[in-house]
Amino acid sequence: MITISVCLIVKNEEKILARCLDSLKEIADELIIVDTGSNDGTKQIALSYTDKVYDFKWEDDFSSARNFSFSKSSMEYIYTADADEVIDTENRSKFIKLKQSLLPEIEIVQMLYKNQLKHNTTYNFDKEYRPKLYKRLRNFKWQDPIHESVVLEPVIYNSDIEIIHMPKSNHGKRDFYIFQKLIKQGKTLSIKVQNMYARELFIAGTESDFMEAEEYFEKLGEKDLPLDRLKQIQCILVHCGLIKNNPTQIMKYALRNVAIEKTSSEVCYDVGEFYYRHKDYKEAIIWFYNAAYETESFLNIHYSGDYPLNRLALCYEKLGQHEQAESYKKLADEWSSK
Repeated sequence: MITISVCLIVKNEEKILARCLDSLKEIADELIIVDTGSNDGTKQIALSYTDKVYDFKWEDDFSSARNFSFSKSSMEYIYTADADEVIDTENRSKFIKLKQSLLPEIEIVQMLYKNQLKHNTTYNFDKEYRPKLYKRLRNFKWQDPIHESVVLEPVIYNSDIEIIHMPKSNHGKRDFYIFQKLIKQGKTLSIKVQNMYARELFIAGTESDFMEAEEYFEKLGEKDLPLDRLKQIQCILVHCGLIKNNPTQIMKYALRNVAIEKTSSEVCYDVGEFYYRHKDYKEAIIWFYNAAYETESFLNIHYSGDYPLNRLALCYEKLGQHEQAESYKKLADEWSSK
């Protein structure tokens, strides 16, 4: 049977930490908790489960904190957890069986992260695989009898273990602060972080969050980027134009978006919203319909689902076409209940 170090980084998690740790204590051979500056009862709760509780000065860098937690581990594998996660009884049983049978050549185990859409997180899938269990020490091996080379790709196993994400609040405010801090410091955001920033704006961003991001994405959009990344940027800049009620900006980036393949639902929705706000309901209907049925979402799946369907219902209601309005309201409700 393999041994596992469970590593968490926490801050002000007194309301949910015990719930998480109770679901992990059967799995953990070693429990490591790194506190990044709690001023509530988090550390006291942590100490009731383990004596391996460490302080780490928070510098708006999750990687540094996680690397520190990993450095304190001593078991064969490391399981990385967050305080807002729960593993229920059925999946704890699966996890224990995994401990008993995991093949030694497996270096990363992916598990199904679920319950994403319920809490308005930055993901567009309710369930997706994430790497959660890592072999602490990796053994490099040579392969091929001739033209030999070292195996660099890890051996990954996709398990059927499900982890329930149950946050007490949305993390958008914290994330936008860190994004902007990095930009103001002149740091280069990785492609992954740029994508996360764009997605999080459309899922959790306020108008001020969009306006703070506008200059960064405007400059980014001037570069020679792949089509999908340019589409994301156009979505953001159209939305900024909507916030400012600037039809020239909306037209500029919306036309770029629709002129090439894969028009974005987010852009169609925001153009529809512009006409809706100006009480041109017939024109708004065209764009909301395209958002719902003729395009695909790049950043937030709601922009190709219940958002435009609800707006279509409102447009038809404004036009006195109540039967059509009721039909679209029903479709929006059905989409939301999926």
